[in-house]
Amino acid sequence: MAYKINSECIKCGACASVCPVDAISEGNTQYDIDPGLCIDCGACAAVCPVGAISPGE
Repeated sequence: MAYKINSECIKCGACASVCPVDAISEGNTQYDIDPGLCIDCGACAAVCPVGAISPGE
């Protein structure tokens, strides 16, 4: 189950820089995680300064 980024994202880019599979890209209003590439490692959630990333359902 892929992680998801919610609307609290401040577009700081911390998550994208730690993703080992480059599943995170910058969108128009926030960063987005490609669920097909995400390996559920949680590295992005650990570095998000605003807690905008959580496991998907």
